[in-house]
Amino acid sequence: MKYALTLTAVLALSSCEPPGYRVAQERVIRPGEVASFDALYAKNCSACHGADGQGALTVGIGRPEYLAIVDDSTIRGAIEKGRPGTPMSAFAQNAGGMLTDAQIEILVRGIRQRWGKPLENYSPPAYASPQPGDTARGQEVFMESCAKCHGGDRRGAGSIADPSYLSLVTDQHLRTVIIVGMPNLGMPDWRGHSKPLSDAEITDVVAWLAAQRESFSAQVKH
Repeated sequence: MKYALTLTAVLALSSCEPPGYRVAQERVIRPGEVASFDALYAKNCSACHGADGQGALTVGIGRPEYLAIVDDSTIRGAIEKGRPGTPMSAFAQNAGGMLTDAQIEILVRGIRQRWGKPLENYSPPAYASPQPGDTARGQEVFMESCAKCHGGDRRGAGSIADPSYLSLVTDQHLRTVIIVGMPNLGMPDWRGHSKPLSDAEITDVVAWLAAQRESFSAQVKH
C-alpha cells in the first residue's frame, strides 16, 4: 500500500508543468516563415491601402480598376522597391525590408486572385503614358473636371494643385489616382466626371499638375 501511494505521488509530480511550459515548447513561427496572405496583407499593406484593399490613406490596390491597369510585375516591383519620393518604403529584404521573395509572391498572387475581376463595358486608360502631356490643355481639363472638388487656386484642404501636396507624390501616383479614384474619400475614378476622361486628357492633367510643382520649386531655389 505504501509503495502504491509513493508511485502515485511520483507520477502526479512528474505530470505537473510550470505555467507557460507547453507554450514555451511550441515552435515559434518566425516573421520570414509567415505564409498566410491575410496575415501578410494585414501586417504590411492594410494600414495604407485598406483592410479590404479598397483604399485608405492612398489608392486601393485591390480595386478592380487598379488591377485592370497594372500587371503582376508592377505590383511586385512596388512591394519590393517601394515608391521613391513617396511614403511607401521598400519591403523586400534585399532592399532593407522584412519580406522574403516568397512572401512577396504570396502578396502579388493573393491581391490578384482575391480582388481582380474584369471591368464590364469599359477599357481603362493605360497605367503609364509614353508621351508628354500638354500643360495648357491639362489646365482646361482640370478646371472642367477636377476644380469643383480640388480647387483651382492652390488653396483649400482639397487642393491637389498645392505644391506642398505635389512634393509628396510622383507623377505616376497622380495618374494612377485619377484613373482608379479614391471612392473612400469621395473621389470617383476616370469615369465619374461629366464625361469619362480620355488617356490623353489624363496625361495632360498630370503634366499641368507637375508644372505647378516644378514652378514652385524653381521659385524656392531663387
